[in-house]
Amino acid sequence: MEENLVHTIENNNEIGEVKIADRVVSVIAGLAAMEVEEVASLNGNITKDLVAKLTNNSLSRGVKSNIVDDNVNVDVTLNVRYGCNMKDTTAKVQEKIKTSIENMTGLNVNTVNIRIANIVAE
Repeated sequence: MEENLVHTIENNNEIGEVKIADRVVSVIAGLAAMEVEEVASLNGNITKDLVAKLTNNSLSRGVKSNIVDDNVNVDVTLNVRYGCNMKDTTAKVQEKIKTSIENMTGLNVNTVNIRIANIVAE
């Protein structure tokens, strides 16, 4: 099972520290990707799908995030709708994920790698 690493986010107050788990960043990325109309679903592997069903943890399925210092790298596997322009769709997804993570966490997003696993005809 994937390890849930926790990272301290730098903040400028003296009240206390803020920590964020990799999984939280993955959930943000997954939700952001699903906001793009041409994305049919996130795509995980069989093990992750089974774990997601057992733990109700499907929001980060198909998403892997890695935080080093205050920099994030995200890998997302998607299923897209038949007929969509894949180049435009992936550009929208990358921008949506980058903006969402940076606005919500204050972390810097270095890369958002997209893999299209399937096309869904509806």
